[in-house]
Amino acid sequence: MTSGDYTLYRLDVSYFSGKLEAYLQYKQIPFRRVEVSNRVMRRTILPNTGIAKVPILRTPEGVWLQDTTPIIDYLEARHPEGRVLPQDHAQAFCCRLLEDHADEWLWRPALHYRWSYGPDARLLGRRIAEAIADDLPIPKALAARFIASRQRRVYVTGDGVRAETREHVESIYLNTLERLEAILADRPFLLGGRPSLADFGFFASMFRHFSLDPTPGRIMRDRAPRTYAWVARMWSARHSQIDAEWTPAADPPPEWAQLLGDTAAYLRYLHANAAAWRDGRRRFDWEVDGVRYRDTPVVHYRVWCRERLQQHFDALPEAATAAVRADLENAGAWQPLWRDGRIASGLHAGGEPPICRGGGRTTPIPGRGWTAWNLPQRGKRHA
Repeated sequence: MTSGDYTLYRLDVSYFSGKLEAYLQYKQIPFRRVEVSNRVMRRTILPNTGIAKVPILRTPEGVWLQDTTPIIDYLEARHPEGRVLPQDHAQAFCCRLLEDHADEWLWRPALHYRWSYGPDARLLGRRIAEAIADDLPIPKALAARFIASRQRRVYVTGDGVRAETREHVESIYLNTLERLEAILADRPFLLGGRPSLADFGFFASMFRHFSLDPTPGRIMRDRAPRTYAWVARMWSARHSQIDAEWTPAADPPPEWAQLLGDTAAYLRYLHANAAAWRDGRRRFDWEVDGVRYRDTPVVHYRVWCRERLQQHFDALPEAATAAVRADLENAGAWQPLWRDGRIASGLHAGGEPPICRGGGRTTPIPGRGWTAWNLPQRGKRHA
């Protein structure tokens, strides 16, 4: 435990900013918020990190951290009170898998609902313009229209959301609501009496996007009131005020089998993305649940996500590996996790996540280049 406060650089509408805020609040780790504007991005974040995205966390010692999943691992080691990973190794691995699935697989429907529906796009375009365009010499209304158009082009149509895939994209959200609603019928959190890492993973999209944006928020209130209440419960949770425990490892919530089954589709996408990265492609086609996605961008970070899940499996003690493998095989998730073996991302070569490698231009891996989601100067994957 260290003295002093952390500094969280965030946006009030940001998917991953909400996740990290809720985690810091739950852990009762002292921190102060800095709302990121164009000026803060240019003068503070970019010079110190070499990247332009949020959230960014600065430690009391002046270390700059990026990406919420490794940030949480980093903070769990420094602040063990109110841990969010169960001590049971198999449960812990499932929490890691579900957190990664929730972070990255729900990203596409979250961005679709925000930028494909007119009321949502107009509202959020204006909010983001007012937050970040503080020193730009253009009218806020014009900035809002530009932001909405750009986000829709990059993160909706540019990420494969088109007429032939739209229904499938929306089904990811609707099916997830159904799963969460069933799990939360008789427990306050996904694994029992206290939040786990899986809760924080699902909270990221369910808070700042799905519960607060007009169109998905109305759907959640109508279809999944328990999930809507869980969002508020997660935001107000503090570890020192909760004395309940997780469901015993020997008696897992039966509804978790459906959530694990959902990860199979995500892992198939992760494999296709990693294979495209390995082959030096910038965009690729892939198919899931009988739906063909065309010309989607290779996302470097998600190559690392797959690599990291494999590393977590390798780190399991021998007694837990058989149980985890059986769960994944039953869910149809084992084969896509390991198809084509290990595909190295090289994302954190020369550094240790989540520590930023420093200011200035981050150099791409030779021969690879960056997608629009990974350009260090302009990348907005976590905005």
